[in-house]
Amino acid sequence: MLLSVTAEMQRTGIRRLAVLAGDPDWCDEQAQQWQQALAGDWLCLSDDPQLPNSVAPSALRNLLGQEFRHAIFDARQGFHSEAFAALAGTLSAGSWLLLLTPPWKTWSRHPDSDSLRWSESDMPIGTPHFISHLQCQLYADQQVLLHQQHQPCRMPTSLSLSSWQPAGLQQQQRLLSHFLQAPPGISVLTAARGRGKSALAGMLMQRWPGRCLVTAPAKVSTEVLARFAGERFAFIAPDALLASAEPQQADWLIIDEAAAIPAPLLQRLITRFPRVLLTTTVQGYEGTGRGFLLKFCAALPQARFYQLDEPLRWRQGDPLESLINAALLLDEAQGTTYSATGKELTIAGCGQQDGPRLLALYRLLTSAHYRTTPLDLRRLMDAPGQQFIAAESACGEVCGAVWLVAEGGLTAELAWQVWAGLRRPRGNLVAQSLAAHAGFPQAAQLRSQRISRIAVAPGLRRQQVGSRMVEFARQQAQGLDYLSVSFGFTEELWRFWQRCGFTLARIATQREASSGCYSAMAILPLSEAGELLSQQAEQQLARDLFWLQPLIDEPIPLAIDTQPSLNEADWLALAGFAFAHRPFEVSLPALGRLLLAGESSELALWHAIIQRRPLGDICRDLGLSGRKALLGRWRVEAQQLMRQLNDERCENAQRTLSTLR
Repeated sequence: MLLSVTAEMQRTGIRRLAVLAGDPDWCDEQAQQWQQALAGDWLCLSDDPQLPNSVAPSALRNLLGQEFRHAIFDARQGFHSEAFAALAGTLSAGSWLLLLTPPWKTWSRHPDSDSLRWSESDMPIGTPHFISHLQCQLYADQQVLLHQQHQPCRMPTSLSLSSWQPAGLQQQQRLLSHFLQAPPGISVLTAARGRGKSALAGMLMQRWPGRCLVTAPAKVSTEVLARFAGERFAFIAPDALLASAEPQQADWLIIDEAAAIPAPLLQRLITRFPRVLLTTTVQGYEGTGRGFLLKFCAALPQARFYQLDEPLRWRQGDPLESLINAALLLDEAQGTTYSATGKELTIAGCGQQDGPRLLALYRLLTSAHYRTTPLDLRRLMDAPGQQFIAAESACGEVCGAVWLVAEGGLTAELAWQVWAGLRRPRGNLVAQSLAAHAGFPQAAQLRSQRISRIAVAPGLRRQQVGSRMVEFARQQAQGLDYLSVSFGFTEELWRFWQRCGFTLARIATQREASSGCYSAMAILPLSEAGELLSQQAEQQLARDLFWLQPLIDEPIPLAIDTQPSLNEADWLALAGFAFAHRPFEVSLPALGRLLLAGESSELALWHAIIQRRPLGDICRDLGLSGRKALLGRWRVEAQQLMRQLNDERCENAQRTLSTLR
């Protein structure tokens, strides 16, 4: 029967999932029988290297762009959700994907090794909410073959489908003809995986009579495009393209996976060429292009939008793709007309046990954040220390969402080790950064909650829904010391957080690759200790901005304190740099004040901080091998300057820090 079902799948162009749930030996035996019965590649994604054709789930990216016939996904130790979806995307029509699981009735209680990627636990934890959700999807889908040990095998229901011919090729060729005749302007091409988006871009490059250039977040991701472009493939990285002294001449700039490039870089790139093709993936297991379309493309009124929606390797409506999209919530969110205004929404907490509401909350977050992936779904459903807030209409529509993560509570010893650069335990993003980068170890000891994500449905924005949810978060966080948030700094975003009562505590001097913005952190005090931290952080940032603002190419709306004298906090920061492992970048303001206080104009630190000379030039003049050797030189110079200014204070600081090792 298996052979006839598989032959019918091949004829009709579909793929299916088969679940084998049972003891390890039984699953191995069943999988071997499948491999003996059906000829194919039988690639196996598993953390067990002893299995035939085994590849670790973390290495799956090396296989993207390839095509396989039949595969095995071993979920007995853990369920790597992105790898599961990606493996399915490599399978051709007529293929089976075998899913090996623990015994069905006890699966949700098994520790999941994948949890080590997304929870802050040192040991694998159980993931009952996600596994229960997945089991419901698998059991309800009649196209899934379900074989439980000691139970009869449930075969998929038959489908009355015509013979399949790949229709996606026709759609691809129609768009290619259009692009070959396209006038100057910006074109945006979106597609889910397996639709031939990169192949289409490569064919355009190969057939265009003039010159085309390709850029992308990483050259490795353009392998499919390069294969179709052939000898005409020409790649240049985005930063190199913008930095080139002579402007590149080309008729087309093709920006592959454009949504993964920071918006400020994209904005500069699209102005340099007469024709630009932006391609990006939607319904992707590594993130979604929805945020890209909503935010960046909305500001391109002259852009032309195109979509590839017909798959090339399997039939439209393929059972395997439909199952994975439903189980991992990869389906494109539909535009919604909401029945309530912002004032009519009810703000309430939401727990991990509240399945339907939690999934609706996740869908809303996905529509607003490009980097939301199935890993976030796993974390949201089962990681400890997560809390959620939903803004709902009277009929249960989730129109706003806040995702909060517990932070802090580190011991004083560990917090000081984090401050000194000696330890960096998992989690506690803002709490640890305020200790390690801003210089406040107490931030990691105090108990706090970080607003990890916040989203409001597009039709209800600018109606105070976001600020009402933040206020609800403040009220339900009584007993904690502060709320925190980390965000890509823009004037508009900062005004929002400022209106909510937050104080700017830290800003980085390098733009984030994901957002193109400077990473900023802000806190909302809830206790006396939190209020003191907030005041100290704001004052420290105002002092440090004298040294940091020249490194940031946009104004930070804080009054800059130009007082150059060293204070107690500076001496502590200097000791952390000179005698421990605090980074140069976070120590720079204190080092600058140290240089102005002593005789230092001949030091390497003076050249780097006061004169702002390129580090390569400093290394060359001093005969140093590179940045690591220069950092060692800087630490020695800091020690010398500190001893010159106050030898006793320097010795006391060194003794204090020696106790942290």
